[in-house]
Amino acid sequence: MDLTDRQRKILFAALVVLLAAAGVILTIGSGSGRHKGSAQRVTSAPSPSAPSFTAPGLTGPPPSGGTYDIYSLLPFTQKDFSTAADVARRFTIAYGTYRYDEQPSAYLGRMQGLVTADVTAQLQRDSSAPGLLDQRKQDREVSTSDAHLDSLRDMEKDQFIFLVTGTQHISKGGASSDTSQQYAVTVTRSGGGWVVYAFAQANVGDK
Repeated sequence: MDLTDRQRKILFAALVVLLAAAGVILTIGSGSGRHKGSAQRVTSAPSPSAPSFTAPGLTGPPPSGGTYDIYSLLPFTQKDFSTAADVARRFTIAYGTYRYDEQPSAYLGRMQGLVTADVTAQLQRDSSAPGLLDQRKQDREVSTSDAHLDSLRDMEKDQFIFLVTGTQHISKGGASSDTSQQYAVTVTRSGGGWVVYAFAQANVGDK
């Protein structure tokens, strides 16, 4: 079952409490030696008007310095998250990569397996626009792209929305330029993998 907004907030709050508790335990463990040493220095030269006092020692095993498996508290695995993030990055790279002398089918082929059928249809319409193709041929336009993930905008059990910045390196009309754009890329679970369900510029995409 997908997490509601309230459940996601409770989950994040629980993570914060857990990490804070771990920090308190480690702080107490590391500070007890200092407190004990101070007490011993006081008892070595007791005041004539005050009885001597020895601080009680702490019993029990020392606090663990191990790490916590955060993913055991989440409704998805680390592999799920890594795979979905990689799909978002690879899609953004493929989306910004094209040549004026290639067929739209070649462009779409680079995204095969990364997108849903609906997204494929949207990309096919966009990449086959006559005016766009004619202009690219006239300018002999070539674009290669790279991308990096900026952040996670939202998540559910079977869906992530990543903010991804794609940078295109464009050559046309004998000149070269770079242009960057941030996208909101929605990735959903599909069978045993993950695919792009929707995408848009980050300032107008899913929020």
